[in-house]
Amino acid sequence: MSEMHFMEKLLDGVEVEWKALGAVSNILRGRRLTKNQLSDSEKFPVFHGGLDPLGYYGQGNRPANTVMIINVGASAGTVGYSVVDFWSSDGCFCIEHNDSLNNRFLYYALIGHQQLLRSRVRVAGIPTLDAIVVEKLQIPIPCPENPEKSFEIQAEIVRILDAFTELTAELTAELTARKKQYNYYRDQLLSFEEGEVEWKTLGDLCVIGDGLHGTPKYDDNGEYFFINGNNLDNGNIVFNDKTKKVNNSMFKKHGIIFTAKNTVFLSINGTIGSVSFYDNEKIILGKSVAFFNIKSSELYSRYLYYFLQTDFSKKYFEAQKTGSTIKNLGLKALRSFEIPLPTYAEQARIVSLLDKFDALTNSITEGLPREIALRQKQYEHYRNLLLSFKGKAHAN
Repeated sequence: MSEMHFMEKLLDGVEVEWKALGAVSNILRGRRLTKNQLSDSEKFPVFHGGLDPLGYYGQGNRPANTVMIINVGASAGTVGYSVVDFWSSDGCFCIEHNDSLNNRFLYYALIGHQQLLRSRVRVAGIPTLDAIVVEKLQIPIPCPENPEKSFEIQAEIVRILDAFTELTAELTAELTARKKQYNYYRDQLLSFEEGEVEWKTLGDLCVIGDGLHGTPKYDDNGEYFFINGNNLDNGNIVFNDKTKKVNNSMFKKHGIIFTAKNTVFLSINGTIGSVSFYDNEKIILGKSVAFFNIKSSELYSRYLYYFLQTDFSKKYFEAQKTGSTIKNLGLKALRSFEIPLPTYAEQARIVSLLDKFDALTNSITEGLPREIALRQKQYEHYRNLLLSFKGKAHAN
């Protein structure tokens, strides 16, 4: 029997009652602890404003297998689930255990509401999600007149969705291990014994500069993107709906001409060390992006791209950055940075090896990232299918 056919049979003829979450369970608010009450040596994780523990405490106030919803801060509206007893702070709503809902089933149902929850966060001052929003969420309860059958269906839906999430978790863990292996392999390939190769400063090999030190005049209809360091990701320049644009006159005033073959970008302000290539995008750089226009025929751009990501480079950047609150890596330090320079043919050989490994660990069109993305889409499809109860009776 196919998985799809099995799911259709599982839900065939199942009536469902949709109820407000507040009508079937209580929304519990936690109690805040001070930082001096927390210790890494204690047993119970403390959640406040995020799904990563704020610290650990000597006792818990919520049992294992509890669904939580973050209600303050940047993560407000995020749904979580704890498999261990824990302490809920006042930045974390918890759903009280009840007789009509399998907690894991409830978790999957609420994940489907996560986008809605985030859209209802009040953003004036500290982002805050009100309990009333959570209480009004509509939750499906299959076979409401038959609690035993209801729990049986909920448990089977949980079993199917857990299988998808466990597979994704396994793939993600494998990807993490491969990335560590890749980083080690990359650093080994790009390490050289003293006297083995010539060393030259980047200032001798490249024209190095940064972007506009100021704010341009934005134009929503402009065709050039104004980018900063956070637009650099795994070799690519990425844009989204929030990326500002400027028009042609601003480009003529502040734009720089780059060539795809010989240009590499590096983030140098705030988050330091993100690297990308130029691929003929229409862009104007902000001050948090440095550019390397390679002027020497001795240096291969992809070799520079990989070398800037090594531990050797990161240690140099760490030692050279300045600033108290927001760190900055200066152009003088970049121009003085000495890198090993094997022959062009050897650079090409190293790049060829690293390109293959990089595709397996970072590419969204091949390797593990692609597999994880596909499994995530599959999970979301089945979650929506199993929790929509299409064609069944809905009651408020």
